[in-house]
Amino acid sequence: MDKKNRNGILIASFPVIGLLMFAPAPSAESRQNPEISNSQGETLYRSACSSCHGTDGRGAPQYRVGFDLPLPDFSDCSFASREPDSDWLAIAHDGGPARGFSELMPAFGEALSFGEMKSILSYIRSFCGNEDWPPGELNLPKSLVTEKAYPEDEAVYSLAVDVEGLTGVSNKIVYEKRFGARNQFELTVPFGWAEKDVSGTQEPSAENWLGGLGDIAVGVKRAFFHNARTGTIFSATGEIVLPTGDREKGFGKGTTVFEPFVSFGQVLPSEFFFQSQAGFELPADTDRSGREAFWRLVLGRSFTSGRFGRSWSPMFEVLAARELESGQKVQWDMVPQMQVTLNRRQHIMANVGVRLPLTDGDMRDTQLLFYLLWDWFDGGFFEGW
Repeated sequence: MDKKNRNGILIASFPVIGLLMFAPAPSAESRQNPEISNSQGETLYRSACSSCHGTDGRGAPQYRVGFDLPLPDFSDCSFASREPDSDWLAIAHDGGPARGFSELMPAFGEALSFGEMKSILSYIRSFCGNEDWPPGELNLPKSLVTEKAYPEDEAVYSLAVDVEGLTGVSNKIVYEKRFGARNQFELTVPFGWAEKDVSGTQEPSAENWLGGLGDIAVGVKRAFFHNARTGTIFSATGEIVLPTGDREKGFGKGTTVFEPFVSFGQVLPSEFFFQSQAGFELPADTDRSGREAFWRLVLGRSFTSGRFGRSWSPMFEVLAARELESGQKVQWDMVPQMQVTLNRRQHIMANVGVRLPLTDGDMRDTQLLFYLLWDWFDGGFFEGW
């Protein structure tokens, strides 16, 4: 890519940065309601909610409620801890359809004030009683490259396309399964296609492309620290990357690689958030692949269409990596991007951005990045639209 086109991409990234810095924050109306005591929250819950959800939060029996729709168990920490307050309040205020659930869950927006609903939610949170589970407010938006700290149940399809030089298409499917309060298992399966360098001796054809499976990775993450009051979460992950890809075709490193890293997330004022990741790539055979250190930073901001509508999260990501050999220099990239929720339940999300090399741009390609994320714990892919 020539300098003019690269500058064009840089200029095109400025609107994302502008949205990040100056997009209007959600309405502060909800913060202006007077606080209501926990005892009042319990009283309000028993009068407005317990007939269906039970006095203990486990759900009233079917013969009492008169319908066979399963009711959530508010005492189940695995369920109750995951969703941020905004999702609970959206359903309480506008009813089940606000998040793609049954209309049997009525709207209380005209019967209860926003402060009263927040008081009820505070009481509902007490049903779990186990503080080992990180709260949903710490589940920050996922960036395109940096690994977040929150343990999650997700499936992610990601795509990276080279937009200059020889074309390469890299795909990755990531399956994440949470276990226990703080832990997550992860399986990553990469695959892709790459255009062969035929130096102009052949016309473009399907025979000029190579395809194959990449190096499959398995990993375990644990959140070692979280604090809802300060909005902080910290985790550590260990991954083993197996040599399942064809190194000769460029789809693998040809050796097992151990990749330990730490991740950090921080909620900031005015709907901003910060995330970081740092770690190492440690190959078993250093003749096939070099050791490398990497660190990544993300600054973002989330805002909502209306009070409970679609969520938008512009982010700006900075990536750095350096081979651990004498004389090697740091390779820097930046990735302006935008994540958006696609459905009412907000468990299907997409993110698109561009990875721009800041160093050695004549040797490293600019890439268009994209992912589609399904938070499958919240329901099927086609639910909640």
